[in-house]
Amino acid sequence: MSICELRGASRTYGAGETLVRALDDVTIAFEPGEFTVISGPSGSGKTTLLNLVGLLDGASSGEVVIDGESVAELSEKERTHLRAKRIGFIFQSFNLVPVLSAQENVELALELSKAGGDTKAQAKAALEAVGLGELTHRRPTELSGGQQQRVAIARALVKRPTLVIADEPTANLDSKTGADVLDIMRKLNEEQGVTFLFSTHDPMVMERARRVVRLRDGRIEADQPGDGA
Repeated sequence: MSICELRGASRTYGAGETLVRALDDVTIAFEPGEFTVISGPSGSGKTTLLNLVGLLDGASSGEVVIDGESVAELSEKERTHLRAKRIGFIFQSFNLVPVLSAQENVELALELSKAGGDTKAQAKAALEAVGLGELTHRRPTELSGGQQQRVAIARALVKRPTLVIADEPTANLDSKTGADVLDIMRKLNEEQGVTFLFSTHDPMVMERARRVVRLRDGRIEADQPGDGA
């Protein structure tokens, strides 16, 4: 069963002469274990597609299906709960809480998702998995950009989501640090089966992808195996 499907999904903004069709009748499915890149020029619909898949926005028409369940009839509370349980997010700006340590940032994700269990042990294990086992006590300002992004990866993965959405995760990193972060994500994909869906212009991400979906003007222009397949 697919992790997520869009079935004839469109997303429009405005009305009349100001109508913008950000996503236009898109049908696509994402399977468990994928390492997939959504690419395309600015305004092609990449962010809109991620927002629909990540349940941050709703389709104007068509269906969004998560783990076989259509989300159209879910209340906002139910959508929030499903998002917290099933989907992890990694952003280019890290979005860490500055007054919390690396471990506390990861623990917070567990508390918000009401995952239960020993949150301290789970957070420490997640940070160790991304190579930060010795830096759990440091706050974001005491970490490099690459280390902060590793904390963000640990935070996204600690609740064991069905899907991790990474929106331009290397945009604020230098090339070497970006490559190191991508290698960690690829390793997690290969060894733990974590499913990643990226939006990016970065060639380093593209060359590691197993599948590349290209958008233009809100439609799928190409859907093909990536160089990392």
